[in-house]
Amino acid sequence: MQKLTADSPAAKSADLVAANLATLRSLFPELLTETQDGPAVNLDVLKQLVGDRTVTDAEEKYGLAWHGKRRARQLALTPSTGTLRPCPEDSVEWATTKNLMIEGDNLEVLKLLQKSYAGKVKLIYIDPPYNTGKDFVYPDDFQDNIANYQRLTGQTDAGGLKTSSNTESSGRFHTDWLNMMYPRLKLAWALLDQNGAMFFSIDEKELHHLRAVANELFGEENFVADVTVVTNLKGRNDKKHVAACHEHIVIYAKPSFVSIGLPLTEEQRAAYKYRDEQDRPYALRDLRKRGGPDKREDRPRMFFPIYWNPASRSCSLERKQPEDVEIFPYRGDGSEGRWRWGSDKVRAHLPWMHPKHSTKSGRWDVEHRVYLDPAIRIDAQIVVDDDEEEDEEDEVFERTSKPKSIWLGGEFSTDSGKRALKRHLPGDTFDFPKSVELLKRCVQLVLGQNGVVIDLFAGSGTLGEALFTHNAQTDGRGQLIAVQLPEVLDPNEKDQKAAADFCDQLGKPRTIAELTKERLRRAGAKIRAEWETKQKAAAEQADLLNPAPVAGERRAPDVGFRVFKLASSNIREWDPQRDRLAESLEAAVDHLKTDRTEQDILYELLLKLGLDLCVPIETRPFAGHVVSSVGAGSLLVCLSPKIAAAEVETLALGIVAWHKELKPAGETTVVFRDSAFADDIAKTNLAAILQQHGLETVRSL
Repeated sequence: MQKLTADSPAAKSADLVAANLATLRSLFPELLTETQDGPAVNLDVLKQLVGDRTVTDAEEKYGLAWHGKRRARQLALTPSTGTLRPCPEDSVEWATTKNLMIEGDNLEVLKLLQKSYAGKVKLIYIDPPYNTGKDFVYPDDFQDNIANYQRLTGQTDAGGLKTSSNTESSGRFHTDWLNMMYPRLKLAWALLDQNGAMFFSIDEKELHHLRAVANELFGEENFVADVTVVTNLKGRNDKKHVAACHEHIVIYAKPSFVSIGLPLTEEQRAAYKYRDEQDRPYALRDLRKRGGPDKREDRPRMFFPIYWNPASRSCSLERKQPEDVEIFPYRGDGSEGRWRWGSDKVRAHLPWMHPKHSTKSGRWDVEHRVYLDPAIRIDAQIVVDDDEEEDEEDEVFERTSKPKSIWLGGEFSTDSGKRALKRHLPGDTFDFPKSVELLKRCVQLVLGQNGVVIDLFAGSGTLGEALFTHNAQTDGRGQLIAVQLPEVLDPNEKDQKAAADFCDQLGKPRTIAELTKERLRRAGAKIRAEWETKQKAAAEQADLLNPAPVAGERRAPDVGFRVFKLASSNIREWDPQRDRLAESLEAAVDHLKTDRTEQDILYELLLKLGLDLCVPIETRPFAGHVVSSVGAGSLLVCLSPKIAAAEVETLALGIVAWHKELKPAGETTVVFRDSAFADDIAKTNLAAILQQHGLETVRSL
């Protein structure tokens, strides 16, 4: 029996305003808009609905608006005062790996990565929290609980008391989600290379909001595709009317992006059934353009004759014998069409032309070779006029297939994702983990052999496993940057208990980030072991066939990762205690926090100076002080806490000698700890010696 309290709906009189709003919403949903005071009626829309012609469109703008959008935009522009602290003890193969696992709020991490990675990232994958009506865990101003949302939107006062008779909740969830995504998307887009792409996994609840925000931030012209992925062929019965079988992958890309395509299947490879004089396989493709724009008027200079001599079985662009067959690109209806290539490219590839005759229609057409091996090319300089440039999708050296807009197969299912995850982690903490094959396909379309991949919501670490697998299979060197918030696991939650206990067994904190790292460790070890087994088997087979040593041994895949954790800056802010001013002044002499290591400070320097966090670092001792060379001498750092005046010259000359040995290509920055010097004279003398030998940029912290 339900207890009746003062807060129970049954104990209150009917809310007539809420009833009226509900009626209006059911009849005219476009009438209601979200405001700080809750749902409100848009009077201009009401006038239009009843035929009032006094409403003008002067104030109308196309776009998506919501409460907090202006602050979300400002949030993206607000600089971060944090840093990333290195954690070698949590890492795998710290000294050699080029991969990163960053533990922290991805909004702040994106800000910190701007200098080092802006314009350098090939693929960004975003699998955000789906909007299920639950509270977000992201700790910026918008991702908080319902009470704070009500305060922010004016539904309650500062004390948490209700000020609105109708608390609007569904709008709150859309607003929270949009405010969470907006600044992250804005910052992420800036990291992409000009031929990079951004992939989103999303369901239908926020699909249209995502498209609207992405169109605004990236430009609608940079939309590539909305791919339907069948993740559960049986359908999930958690939907009221239709059992959901699919999710979406939405793709946006920078202007220079060209999809690599997918590896050929065995059936597709079988289409390369012809062999040339060197026994190299090739397929034949129509030279005539099919499908619009395929008419002569579309590309007039791509309408010209090709001559075929049956006796010599050769092609030419000029008639050489009276019996030469003249072939024009006529369409199926007899009208004038066009070739795919211009005359210059056809002339260079005449040995690849294969005319064919249809006995049924009596018409001649021309096919050209498409080699399976991308290294096979015509050895000729081809000067192609802009008007004669072939269509992008008709690249002659294509050995990949163009993906379709529907991805269907058991390897893409949520069940496949769960099975892969259970091989490494216990429990059901992740509701619908993506499959490794699904994310590997995303990588295949963009990455090729090299490039940086960012997983903005790393979660269960599936993208990391997919990238490691891709690298192992292709001898690739794709670099991973996985970012995950250290969201705390609750052992009292049924779905999280096994994962929390697992973290206890590992002696690690109970967080999602720890699960991400452990998935990467275990998946990486498995992939490396499988790779080594295959290499050993291949080597044994090669020894049987060819006892001589084989050159070009493949490199082991990089399955390690450096762990960094988001933290406040190593540089101390000026925060004086008014009642202890003398002590505050004395403490402020050293600007660096006393609980931070030299390694912490060094990596903050890398971020501030825009250097890669996996850049090579060497160390050498001079005058009893350790000096670090970052990036082959582009940055030289000595963070010793004390440098005596008598040591200055020896230290400086040692740095100068090492710098000459390194011979860095660009300007070198030299950095010291400001408080390390006994006085300004010692500091000035050291800087003067360095500058006399060409090291002009000397800085102190």
